[in-house]
Amino acid sequence: MFKLLATILKDIRVLWRDKMGISLMFVMPIILVIVVTNIQNSTFQLVSKNKLLILICNQDTGQQSKQLITAIDKIGMFKVSQVSGAHTEKTMTGAMHDRDALLGVIIPANFSSKVVARSKNAAGKALSGFGLQGDTLKQMDNVDPLTLYYNPVLQESLRLSVAGGIHSAIQLIESRETLRSLYFSINEKQMPEKLENDLLNNKTAINEVPVSKSGSHISPNATQHNVPAWTIFAMFFVIMSLGGSVVREKLSGSFIRLKTLPTNYLMGIMSKQIVYIGVTVLQTAVIFSIGIWLFPHMGLPTLNLPSDLLALIVVTFICGWCAVSYAICIGVFAETQEQVNGFGAISIVILSAIGGLMVPSFAMQGFFKNAANLSPMHWCLEAYYTLFLQNGKLGDVMNNVIPLIIITLVFQFMTLWGLKRKNLI
Repeated sequence: MFKLLATILKDIRVLWRDKMGISLMFVMPIILVIVVTNIQNSTFQLVSKNKLLILICNQDTGQQSKQLITAIDKIGMFKVSQVSGAHTEKTMTGAMHDRDALLGVIIPANFSSKVVARSKNAAGKALSGFGLQGDTLKQMDNVDPLTLYYNPVLQESLRLSVAGGIHSAIQLIESRETLRSLYFSINEKQMPEKLENDLLNNKTAINEVPVSKSGSHISPNATQHNVPAWTIFAMFFVIMSLGGSVVREKLSGSFIRLKTLPTNYLMGIMSKQIVYIGVTVLQTAVIFSIGIWLFPHMGLPTLNLPSDLLALIVVTFICGWCAVSYAICIGVFAETQEQVNGFGAISIVILSAIGGLMVPSFAMQGFFKNAANLSPMHWCLEAYYTLFLQNGKLGDVMNNVIPLIIITLVFQFMTLWGLKRKNLI
């Protein structure tokens, strides 16, 4: 026990002298989590809270175009601003640029007249189908299309949502006119406003319920996505300090000197694991504290800790153990510190990309979706997501923890094999 404590103190002193390694393990992930969370939170707010500014140039003078603008405004995702004058693609592009708008719509001059004509024609077809005398049917031209201008920075999924919302607004206007034409043809009087509203607003309600394993309803935000993700990235970046420490001891002859002492280098490996697992736990505490106490003062969502704190501690410990095991394994096989730094940094970035830290794994397809299972970061992230986004318990994360333990044991076995192969133990 005394030998282990002495070795731990030695490793703590070595770590304390590695100022660059400490900055990489703490300062860099703190900057990353603050910057990325700010950027992603702005995107979340653009989609979920902030309304998209849409410029509408109405070249029509009928009531239907005015009703369309009102319907677009009622969708809830747009901040409608009307622009006057005859706009072309060039002038609308300039107006969007000047007012920093992502969307622009031009309503053609004959919109109202053609909507009314098409509605009457549709009502006549319906009456003929019922065996009633309707208006004379004639071939109708389609309503001239609305022109939707959008900034290319707008994501395709959001652009499709915008187009769908505008289509719904147009369909509402056309349905209203068709109902009015049918009612007038049958009753020879205008449809009462109450009846019209009852018919148009008779929609099936949709209840939206987020699903979590514990049954609680917690809405995920940018903080809950990014803080765990970049905490894992910080854990695995201990390779820059720990892997370099292992290589320095090999090159300085410390391994050979240890073989002349009444101890074993396995105790040194155990000491490094204990010290750096403590570092990963401290990283987690620092980054989580930023999410809890600093983010609210920066206008970012607060990090809400899961209800099962024991599960959080267990997942953090196992994730840190896996990161430390990977760092030691690379340090044992590397011949120089440059190899550790180069391969370590590149491999961490690749593993984080494959594991879903940069691009969510559900967005991946084919080979890369299956390859995510080979990245230890994937299992770390899934375990944290189960706790933070689904408010899971310890039993809920075991499906992620068990593969993570297996990967960690593989790193441990490879480390022992590498030490024996190099006659270091």
